[in-house]
Amino acid sequence: MSEDNIRYEQVKIICAEDCGNAPKKELLRAFNVAFVCNDIDFIIENIIEDIQWNFIGSNKLQGKDQVCRMLEKLNDKTPTELVISNIITHGYSGSLNGILNLESNISYAFCNIYRFNSSLNKTKIKEITSFIIDISK
Repeated sequence: MSEDNIRYEQVKIICAEDCGNAPKKELLRAFNVAFVCNDIDFIIENIIEDIQWNFIGSNKLQGKDQVCRMLEKLNDKTPTELVISNIITHGYSGSLNGILNLESNISYAFCNIYRFNSSLNKTKIKEITSFIIDISK
């Protein structure tokens, strides 16, 4: 069993059933699960080369290389649960919000807003804007 599979098995995923009834919703669900489980291959496969990822109040990443470096730095974080509250998609846009729980009672509420490179089902993510709030107890 690969390290990625072990990590997927260790994270509890909670998501409303209606969050996966459309291809783009399923992409956003899978993308966020891959992010939490640090599945870099899945993430790289589903973003465009010159992706722009803006973390509001923090920093901005430009391109796949910067995204990979950020993901590698997150590898030491141990997620325990991902709760996806809503996934909304329409045309070139989408959003997903929820709560990420890590070990040591660390929790983040987040909302990600996505821009796709196409309005069609076979699309990739070209831009992400992330709002993240530490809600740890």
